Amino acid sequence: MAVTPEKTAATPADRAGRSNGTFWHQTLDFTSRFTVQIALLLLIIVFSLLSDRFFTYRNWLNIIEQSSIIAIVAIGATFVIITAGIDLSVGSVVALSGILSSGVIVNSGLPWWLGLLVGLLVGGVVGLFNGLSITGLGLSAFITTLATMAMGRGLTLAYSNGKTIFGMPDPYNFLGGGDVFGIPMSVILTIVAFIIAHLILSKTIFGHQIYAIGGNREAARLAGIRVKRIELIVYIIAGLLSGFAGLLLTGRLTAALPTSATGLELNVIAAVVIGGASLFGGRGSMIGTFFGVLTIGVLSNGLDLLNVSPFWVQFIQGAVIFLAVLIDALGQKRRNANT
Repeated sequence: MAVTPEKTAATPADRAGRSNGTFWHQTLDFTSRFTVQIALLLLIIVFSLLSDRFFTYRNWLNIIEQSSIIAIVAIGATFVIITAGIDLSVGSVVALSGILSSGVIVNSGLPWWLGLLVGLLVGGVVGLFNGLSITGLGLSAFITTLATMAMGRGLTLAYSNGKTIFGMPDPYNFLGGGDVFGIPMSVILTIVAFIIAHLILSKTIFGHQIYAIGGNREAARLAGIRVKRIELIVYIIAGLLSGFAGLLLTGRLTAALPTSATGLELNVIAAVVIGGASLFGGRGSMIGTFFGVLTIGVLSNGLDLLNVSPFWVQFIQGAVIFLAVLIDALGQKRRNANT
């Protein structure tokens, strides 16, 4: 006769252990899902306690306005990074589009609206060049966009002879420096751009194809997705948005600086990764990027209000980028171990 093992009742200690394990598991899961929101909330609390000027309507409007350039560029970078790509040329494209668009207006006497079109065209052409080099020639995205970054900055300095261009008309400046009912145009345009990008990424076939390519490029190809065409479009979008950001920046400053947006690509990548996107592709969202941009903006603004040395600000921003990439790498390692 078979002997049935006796069932023993769980002791209170066993139940407590399981309960504690479940609690910590749920806590870690919640923290990993809302890391950027938790970090942003902590920063807001700390800076609000340290500075009475931080938590004001005017300062928050200033944070969003100052972050608008990073935000617009980060939208395009989110598309690229979800496909497991990278674009290091965005800062140079911002500067180049601003210089060329203002140059054709001031130096050539063309209408202001034509200058805007030139700025967008510049961004689109650079994006097309990047996309064709990567998808058509099979070049590394990192090396290609690094080379484009250098070429773009060189063209900016060569065209302007290293000098700032002034004298753009008011309609041009209104795009980046005007306001509607007290709300800066750059803030309005940034929010609209995020809403449109979110709908494209989450509600359209094109958006789903971007995720599929980043998740598994070969599987996406076998599923009938035209991988190279989607990647080409993604880099063109990133270029167009960088060109648009160049127009906003020039309008806000009422001048085109050949050295503007230097190092912008680092803050953009940091914002996207902090927002939950993976440099390995397949993960990310526009909502996450929005919070990532806000985190970078709040950090910079809070440190400025506390009169922290700009050298230390640069160090802290670099440390944040390092931590974001480290968390992403550890998360990817954990996901690979679970598959």
